[in-house]
Parts: sequence; C-alpha cells; structure tokens
Amino acid sequence: MIKKTFTAFAFATTLFAFTACSQTSAVTYDHSKNPYYSHTDNGPVKVPDAEWKKILPAEVYRIAREQGTERAYTGKYWDNHEKGTYYCAVCGHPLYSSATKFESHTGWPSFYKPLTTTSVVLQKDADGERDEVECARCHSHLGHVFDDGPAPTGKRYCMDGNVLDFEKGK
Repeated sequence: MIKKTFTAFAFATTLFAFTACSQTSAVTYDHSKNPYYSHTDNGPVKVPDAEWKKILPAEVYRIAREQGTERAYTGKYWDNHEKGTYYCAVCGHPLYSSATKFESHTGWPSFYKPLTTTSVVLQKDADGERDEVECARCHSHLGHVFDDGPAPTGKRYCMDGNVLDFEKGK
C-alpha cells in the first residue's frame, strides 16, 4: 500500500512540475509587422480574425481574439510598479494609466478605471455571468471587470497582461 501511495505521489508531483513549466509566460512581439498598431490613431479597426492570426503571436491571438486568459502570475505587468500608460497590444489604443493600477493580489494587472471613457467597452460574457472588457478600438478581449475594486469606483478591471503594452511615463 505504501509503495502504491508513493508511486501515485511521485506521478502527481512529476505531472505538476511538467505542467507548471509549460504554462504561459510573458509575451513580447515586434509591432512593426502590425500595420494597425498605433498609439495616436483612435479610428476603429475592423480586421478579420484570419488577418489577426497572421499578425499576432499565438498567445496574444488566443487571448485577444478567442477570449482566452493567461494563468495568474505568468503574464506581463502583474507586478509592474513603474509610472506610465498601458496600451492594447493588438492595436496600440491607450487603455489605462499606472495611476489607477492597484495591488489586487490576483496575479493579473488590475485597474480601478480606464484611461478615458472611450478606452474600453464592456459586454456580457457568453456565459452571461461576467462583464468582459474589450479594447474600444479593435474589440480585442482584454479581461473582465468586477465590483470588488477600491474607491473611488469600486471596480476591478482585471486584465490579461499579455494583451497589454506599457510605455514608461516621461
């Protein structure tokens, strides 16, 4: 019995170690290959998913266009404390200021409000349970918003870091 228990424990430990090592990590990519990426053009971007699939790294595409998510504490910016602006990694649209970022202890970057009223749009998830946050310019999935954030809004915009870009403030 002890041998079976030890074997099961060893198998489970090995499986955990293997899957932990294969989890998503921070994604970076060269925006020069993305003709739709701009920090200044606020016009709507309507691009078929097939085109986005050619331009975006697989993990960014999975999150942004297929409403995926990265595992907690694996994406970019969850622990970023620098001052600056967060942008949509898909189209470059300005989304959040570091002044509204807070420690949510969730493993994802969290903000209590968007940069402007035209930065993001909200819609119900397919399951109808949560409010999905999309980039207002390209309608890429960014994360979700919850009603458990700090004052002054009481909101927690919980974002997938791999679909954000960050530019340090000057």
